[in-house]
Amino acid sequence: MSVALASLPLLAADKVPPAAPAPVPAQILTASKVFISNAGVTVAALDTLIKISWGVNEPYNQFYAAMKSWGRFEIVSTPAKADLVLEIRCDTFLFILTILDSKTHFILWTITQPVKVAALEKTWEKNFSQGIGNLVGDLKGLAAQPDASGTKP
Repeated sequence: MSVALASLPLLAADKVPPAAPAPVPAQILTASKVFISNAGVTVAALDTLIKISWGVNEPYNQFYAAMKSWGRFEIVSTPAKADLVLEIRCDTFLFILTILDSKTHFILWTITQPVKVAALEKTWEKNFSQGIGNLVGDLKGLAAQPDASGTKP
């Protein structure tokens, strides 16, 4: 037992400290206009949406409404008018938000948010809505990060 206890300081010394957070792309921090793109739903997600009597655009509609309610970005009608394109996609138990630079078309960031499984229709509806809310919350946290100079947008 004393051998095991004697090796504990060595194990602690081998731990690598966590890396400093990498910077958030400046385009995300400085953007004022976004275009919201509906990348659709997977077949399995469609099956779930049909079970709860929703159409294929419900994840997009809820995300759009949540973004509009937040008010941080002006939502524009075409990608050409936007600083960023926010592409929302719904997989079986996962929302995927891909953030693209509208000028270069490069992916800047991807946020995923799980949707809790449920057996009852009302619980599915609640879980989908909560997943969208959490997705927007993650985007809020990302957009509020300090930039390289240490200032927040």
